Amino acid sequence: MPTAIDFADLAFSKTAWLFQGGEQAGHSIFVVRTPPGGGVGPHVHPYAETFVLLEGRGRWTVGEETIELAAEQIVVVPPETPHGFENTGDGSLLVVSVHDSGVMRQRFLDE
Repeated sequence: MPTAIDFADLAFSKTAWLFQGGEQAGHSIFVVRTPPGGGVGPHVHPYAETFVLLEGRGRWTVGEETIELAAEQIVVVPPETPHGFENTGDGSLLVVSVHDSGVMRQRFLDE
């Protein structure tokens, strides 16, 4: 039977929410609201990650490439590809990222 899940129950930080689907869903969903100038540093996952930009403007680095995204655009990052993003707009950047894994696994490259 379907169950509604409140974002309050998925709080990862003050600006992010994480749903880990485990064996039930086979994927995880990370929702991030990033303030102007903020972002996520370079990291990798052992699986593909799909970013869906809902609000704002941002700059994604994917491997050696840089791409500018605006609301209602999507970018897919292949497995083991270094990537990160920053909010380049004046307002919040609202991003949903879908991880092709029931548990989110990432390794930051600047650690």
